[in-house]
Amino acid sequence: MSQDQTDGGGSGAAPTGAELPEYAERVLDVADLIPPGRVMTYGDIAEWLGAGGPRQVGRVMALYGSAVPWWRVVRSDGTLLPAHELRALDHYRAEGTPLREASHRAEGHIPRIDMRRARWDGGGQADAAPDEGREPGGPGDQSGPGDQDGPGEPGGPGEKAHT
Repeated sequence: MSQDQTDGGGSGAAPTGAELPEYAERVLDVADLIPPGRVMTYGDIAEWLGAGGPRQVGRVMALYGSAVPWWRVVRSDGTLLPAHELRALDHYRAEGTPLREASHRAEGHIPRIDMRRARWDGGGQADAAPDEGREPGGPGDQSGPGDQDGPGEPGGPGEKAHT
């Protein structure tokens, strides 16, 4: 486990063995499967597991996420995790995660994840380019179940795609 993983999104060291709740273990297992350069939303993971919801997954990531590549589990609108933006951004750039440049009006001009290109549906497409291997309506489709994006989200005026 790298230093970035041990002091990442979680609040401390993950409990060992039997101390880790079964649901948390399942969430972390899915987070570990997400390939470099790709992301899943909290809702995508809950949908994949068929249990809980985005808040439950978020809670697991907050408590135990430091044990996995936490930066690959994101909000459905592609905004970066507050207080971890710069560390996450370093990971995204190193892994080639597709990003959208922030509008000049956006606070801090922090880019967002380009969810249409970076979102992973959890299928066998781990090695596919970000735009390949998507099934309409699944977690890899931006309008699919578990997605809570609404009008005016990333991709609107003032945002440019970049990697």
